[in-house]
Amino acid sequence: MSWESSAHYYRLINEGVRARLGGVASAPLILHSFDFGQIAAMQAAGEWTALRQSLAAAARGLHAAGAEGLLIATNTMHKLADAVTEAAPIPLLHIADPLANALVEAGHRRVGLMGTRFTMNETFYAERLAAKGLEVILPQAADREIIDRVIYDELCAGVVRDESRAAYSAAIGEMAGRGADAVALACTEIMMLVGEGDSCLPIFDTTALHAAAAVDFVGS
Repeated sequence: MSWESSAHYYRLINEGVRARLGGVASAPLILHSFDFGQIAAMQAAGEWTALRQSLAAAARGLHAAGAEGLLIATNTMHKLADAVTEAAPIPLLHIADPLANALVEAGHRRVGLMGTRFTMNETFYAERLAAKGLEVILPQAADREIIDRVIYDELCAGVVRDESRAAYSAAIGEMAGRGADAVALACTEIMMLVGEGDSCLPIFDTTALHAAAAVDFVGS
């Protein structure tokens, strides 16, 4: 939902369509861009009913504008994915599905989950992965606080700090010590901070995987 990760989505989807179709092909996209400052404040205040209404209204507007499929370019707001599917009679490309498929195809079964406090602490995301036979391992409570703070205070503001990267790397190492065999970057901004060289575990980036699913949808 922050424009920081939305810009990466836009680039990845268009690059994928161009690679598939050649020439100067690009993706036919309709973008509803929220004021993330308002979204973050509503999340912090627990105003999920109002957020549900906002997502539903956006879905209806995109459908009316001609969209044939929808994606919510954020992990956290998939807490309200049902509001989108109920609001518009077109497919929703759920962000957790390409992640789960990629993990299973690569032979992983125990995944460390890094995201906002909502994604890590609530069940809506872990249950979606568990349905594909995956066990979720969460960072320790203190690490979850750091991960969430860095997302909202730094990454969503376009700030990338080496000390935050080191903290994320340490959290990944701690989960590996408890049996995680892969790590999911389950917040669309984390890819700005953490790459393969920063992790002792294979990384599965939901931004890239979700964008690739959008490319498959456009090209189908």
